[in-house]
Amino acid sequence: MTVPAHAPRVAAPDLAAALAAVRARGLRLSSARRAVLQALFGGGGPRTAEEIARGAASRPGCDLASVYRNLEVLEAAGVVRHLHVGHGAGLYLSATDATELVVCERCGARADIDPRVTADVRAAVRAATGFVARFDHFPLAGLCPRCADR
Repeated sequence: MTVPAHAPRVAAPDLAAALAAVRARGLRLSSARRAVLQALFGGGGPRTAEEIARGAASRPGCDLASVYRNLEVLEAAGVVRHLHVGHGAGLYLSATDATELVVCERCGARADIDPRVTADVRAAVRAATGFVARFDHFPLAGLCPRCADR
């Protein structure tokens, strides 16, 4: 099992705040790092490293390996977080994006969930086991409406 970075999350609701947070942590803002942040804060929801690299391909030194290295650094700094969806590639998003996901275990469809929706589930898990459940690194799995109706 992969373990998420436990750096305190940075409150960076937009690209400018994320760039400032990176600088405040003493990190250099290379063109590749800037391209990664632009991709994550450009909208469109969680993205794979491959999607980020394709979007940043015109930047010098921004190949897939560079994207992965920068994502790792940005996650350790609390600016980015990643989550896993089944057996596919990890998804990356802003650390301030509180999105949780539900994923269909049959067809792979996914949907965002507001963390307030899963609050009762987290409370029930804690009451039953004492564990503090988190759904921001691994999504909840189940069947989408279409697959459930089959």
